[in-house]
Amino acid sequence: MNKFISSILLFLFITTLGAQSLEPIKIDDEWLAKIEKLVPSEPTVKNVSKKKILVFSKATGFDHWTIPHNIELLKIMAKKSNIFEIHIGFDIEQFEKKNLKKYDAVILNNSNPSGPDRDLFADLLKQNTTISDAEIKTKAAAYEQNFMHYIAKGGGLMILHGAITIQNNSMPFSRLTGGSFDYHPKQQEIHVKEVDPNHPMVQAFKGKGLIHVDEPYFFKNAYSEFNFRPLLYMEVDKIEGQKKEVKEKIIYVSWIKKYGKGRVFYTSPSHNAQSLDNPELMQFFLDGMQYVVGDLKCDDSPIGISK
Repeated sequence: MNKFISSILLFLFITTLGAQSLEPIKIDDEWLAKIEKLVPSEPTVKNVSKKKILVFSKATGFDHWTIPHNIELLKIMAKKSNIFEIHIGFDIEQFEKKNLKKYDAVILNNSNPSGPDRDLFADLLKQNTTISDAEIKTKAAAYEQNFMHYIAKGGGLMILHGAITIQNNSMPFSRLTGGSFDYHPKQQEIHVKEVDPNHPMVQAFKGKGLIHVDEPYFFKNAYSEFNFRPLLYMEVDKIEGQKKEVKEKIIYVSWIKKYGKGRVFYTSPSHNAQSLDNPELMQFFLDGMQYVVGDLKCDDSPIGISK
């Protein structure tokens, strides 16, 4: 009987790993209390001024169920660290020049646009205006330029998971972010590892990396230029269900980079709120926030074209 039950449990576990989504988690007092305990008690870099961060959380394409969980996580991080002031935004007006000037950094919280155009600014304009398609195209391009200018002049940008697609078909924006989304196989258990265990941005993982269930992201466009400092990677031969043959043995899934006077931090982990049960990942997020606002100084030089 015990063997039978064990077999059933094993089957259910494997089935869950192969599914396209883990079961959504309810945001209740119990979950919030758990996150409160797991969030780092203090920031890595102390005695810094409080920074204002815009957390843009509107998706016009795929709507990740983790968006509200990330909002609550970031609120708790801001409260416990006492070095951030978090503002949540959903509308196109958040990207107006005068509004962006209020913030030290912007976090794109899985703000995926719709396909195949993959242009978040155009999508937001379509939802909130009745202007012509030609005007939308012109205005969307202006919003993109405004945002890129904001970062080039010293603003920070933290990109969570699917938000790498925000302007996915724009090569200039791809060079800003470090790459564009290509595709992902099914969700599966992934062991992401540190590129350089001694780098200040990955100290949270203590040389052991992170094992969790996630979507293994593959990238295109500017990614092949490696104009970033990689932080985490996954081994290609360990990933099931690849659609394309790749020459590389590893794929970088998180990195940091400069863009003008600004700083960019991208993390593909994580698609699921279950990953937040790892305090190491939350420390990584907090360190990333400190990096993009300029408090955490570290090597962010690009590694350049792969040899």
